[in-house]
Amino acid sequence: MADLQRYRVVIEPLSDEDGGGYLATVPDLPGCMSDGATDAEALTNIHDAIEVWIARAKASGRAVPSPKPRQQYA
Repeated sequence: MADLQRYRVVIEPLSDEDGGGYLATVPDLPGCMSDGATDAEALTNIHDAIEVWIARAKASGRAVPSPKPRQQYA
């Protein structure tokens, strides 16, 4: 799990029109996202999504991007 926590996670609130709650995305892993009723729940859920994203990429022979160093994000 420690390697998963090296990936930068962006958590943003969802509008009421989108169901409310929070959306979590991982910029280094295109399409990797999850949500939750709270920001903490979205963070917990995104770790599961990262595991699944990496497992599917490896199973299909795709490269798994390494997490970018924090200073590369503005």
